Formats: sequence, structure tokens, C-alpha cells
Amino acid sequence: MAAWFTGLAALLLLTIAAALWRIWRGPTSADRMMAAQLIGSGGVAVTLLLAAAGQPEARNVGLVLALLAAFAAVAFIKAASHRGAGDPEAEDAPHADATDIRGQRND
Repeated sequence: MAAWFTGLAALLLLTIAAALWRIWRGPTSADRMMAAQLIGSGGVAVTLLLAAAGQPEARNVGLVLALLAAFAAVAFIKAASHRGAGDPEAEDAPHADATDIRGQRND
């Protein structure tokens, strides 16, 4: 069974190679970001398959890759949005209303 998991991990590495080609060729930044997400997902799948094949320490690497892929997606959306729209820490961030969580005005 370990050989089967290792073979599947090798096939997933081929999809990661295809994603690297897409990052290199583009044509848009969204295509590049989707390819980066594929690399993150493929990397998580490869590490989980290697963990199932008999290398349990690979699970930790898979968890770190999953977190990094999620943070990369959020960073891309923030960078691609108009003036960082949606950033709650921005001084000029639009607010739906000027009330706090208790419903009191913050003026």
C-alpha cells in the first residue's frame, strides 16, 4: 500500500510542475495565483500521502503548507483589491454604521 501512496504522490508532483509552468507563463495575475493555490493544495496532498505511506512527520509539513496557502490567497486578494478595500485596520475603511457592538453610537 505504501508503494501505491508514493506513486500517487509522484503523479501529484506532475500537477505541481504544470502549475509552475502556469505561474511562469501567466497570462494574468489571477492565473498565477490560482496556480500557486494548486501548488499549495498539491503540496498538502503529497505530504499527506507520504504520511500515509509511512512518514508520519510529513503531516506537520502539510498543515504548514495549508496555512501558508490560505494566507497567500488572502494577501493576494488584499493586494488586488482597490486601495486594500476590506482592510478593517485602514483609517479610511468604509463602515456600515458608526455603532459599536452594543448598538451605541461611536461619534
